Amino acid sequence: MKKCMLPLLALMIGTAAIAQTKSVAKPAAKPTTAVKKIPSAVATNKPSFVLKNALDTLSYAIGVLDGSFFKTQGLSAVNSMALGQGFSDVMNGKTMLSPEQADMFVRAELQKSARKKVQPTIDQCNQFLAENAKKKGVIKTASGLQYEVITMGTGEKPKDTSVVKVHYEGFLLNGKKFDSSKDRGEPATFPLNRVIRGWTEGLQLMPVGSVFKFYIPYDLAYGEQGSGDVIPGGATLIFDVELLAIVKEQ
Repeated sequence: MKKCMLPLLALMIGTAAIAQTKSVAKPAAKPTTAVKKIPSAVATNKPSFVLKNALDTLSYAIGVLDGSFFKTQGLSAVNSMALGQGFSDVMNGKTMLSPEQADMFVRAELQKSARKKVQPTIDQCNQFLAENAKKKGVIKTASGLQYEVITMGTGEKPKDTSVVKVHYEGFLLNGKKFDSSKDRGEPATFPLNRVIRGWTEGLQLMPVGSVFKFYIPYDLAYGEQGSGDVIPGGATLIFDVELLAIVKEQ
C-alpha cells in the first residue's frame, strides 16, 4: 500500500503545483487589456479637420497648392497661425506687409534656403577652381572665368553681338558629359548675347579657328538654381569649344 500511495501523493502535489502556477499566472493577463486599448489610441490619430462644405474644400485646396509649391522651393516649415492670419488680413483688406514687401521677404528666404542646399556643391567647385588656377597654362579673368588655349586660331574675334558657329562638349567636375554638339553631329549656331555669361565672355577671347577649354564658375553659368535635372545648382562647368565661324553681326 505504501508503494501505491507515493505515486498518488506525488501526483496530488504536482496537480497542486500546477494549480498554484495557473493562479499566479492570472495577473499576467493584464497586458491583453493594454493591447485592446491600441485601437482607441490609433483612433486619436484621425484628422481633426473635416471638409464639411465647398468653402472648406476650396480653402484646404489653396493650402495644398501653396504648400506644395513652397515645399518644392525648399521651404520646410511655416507658422500655420501666421499663415492663416496673413490670408485673413488680405481678405479683410488690411495687412501688416504690402504685397511688394511680402514678395521681397519670401524671395530672400527662398534664396537662403536654396543657397544652403547647394552650398556643398559651391564649396567643392570653388576649391577645384582655386587649385586649377595654379596650373600651368590656365588663365583667369577678372570675372572668375578660367580658360586654356588648346589651339590659337588666326581669324577675327567675335563681339558680344555676333552670331557664332561652334562645336563644343560640356562636362561636370565629375567628368559627366551633359551636352555635345559633336555627338549630335551638327555645330551649334547662336547669338553670343543670348548664352551664359561665361560663354559670352570666353568666346570673345577666341579668334576664329581657335579651340579653348573653359572652366566656368556657377555665377557665370546657371547660378544657384542650375538647369533642370542635368546641371546641379552651384555647379562649375567645363567646356571644350571650337570656334568655327562668325556667321553674322546682329
